[in-house]
Amino acid sequence: MTDSPENLMVDAFFEPAGPAEVEEKIRRSRFIARLEICRSDVEVRDFLGRVEAEHRNATHNCWAYRLGPDPETEYSSDAGEPSGTAGRPILSALKKNELHNAAIVVTRYFGGIKLGVRGLIEAYGQLAELAVRAAGRLQKVRALPLEISLPYDMIGQVTRLLEEHGAVGSPCWHYASEVDVTAELPVSSAEAFTSVLDEFQARDLIFSWGWL
Repeated sequence: MTDSPENLMVDAFFEPAGPAEVEEKIRRSRFIARLEICRSDVEVRDFLGRVEAEHRNATHNCWAYRLGPDPETEYSSDAGEPSGTAGRPILSALKKNELHNAAIVVTRYFGGIKLGVRGLIEAYGQLAELAVRAAGRLQKVRALPLEISLPYDMIGQVTRLLEEHGAVGSPCWHYASEVDVTAELPVSSAEAFTSVLDEFQARDLIFSWGWL
């Protein structure tokens, strides 16, 4: 069974291609947006802590992050700006660009001119969007790791099976008295692949297998 384009689309998601930092001056206020790849709450907290320490004298350090997609988690903070004027537009930039595993902090040094609710929403959204564009996007695939132990005469069949089910990247083979292979399969292939491997093991065609 070969993965269909629909299945591949289900498995695909986007992460930033790398970190980014941009700066703009809007009506005398200095805005600095920094984006980093964060794949856990711990990494988000570390990133926020570093930015806040670097810009401890800033008027505001507003932020948003989006993790996932399994599970998907998102959160934002106005950090003292009027409710809904900072964190939400930053998060909207991440969602609009379908980015996961990304956090953005937009730092503001007040320049003496109030921007008003609409002006703040536009400013924070603009800086977040600039950071997203500067970072770029990479397409990733939701995948599950597995390991199979098999006899030498099953190498060809297992290789074809991995290819047919859309193995992500190159499987890693280890050769000894028996052969061990580790690979990653798209989440959408897991059920069908499990059925085939369980049958192989029941027929003693492979020694063992399991998801890691």
